[in-house]
Amino acid sequence: QVQLVESEGGLVQAGGSLRLSCAASGRTFSTYEMGWFRQAPGKEREFVASINTSGGSTSYADSVKGRFTISRDNAKNTGYLQMNSLKPEDTAVYYCAARLPVFNTYHYWGRGTQVTVSS
Repeated sequence: QVQLVESEGGLVQAGGSLRLSCAASGRTFSTYEMGWFRQAPGKEREFVASINTSGGSTSYADSVKGRFTISRDNAKNTGYLQMNSLKPEDTAVYYCAARLPVFNTYHYWGRGTQVTVSS
């Protein structure tokens, strides 16, 4: 199993940047794909970005492409989401998640962290 803990989010002004981290327990972190999701008030949780086990392949939602960067450091058992050029519509609770590559769904989730972007 994997336990995931997101770093504290925060309040930033539009146009600003924020980096989230996701610390994973266990020595098998490198065998899990990682993803970031978010949920805004009154909306369903949506996919933000994902990264494969080695970090060599990434995928992004169209809404964040070119602004957000997902990465991972397997030696540190940590994943990251660098968010630049933030917009008020990026305001949401952000969750990191992990899955084994053989599965289509994410089985392990962090508790989430609030990111608020002011206009």
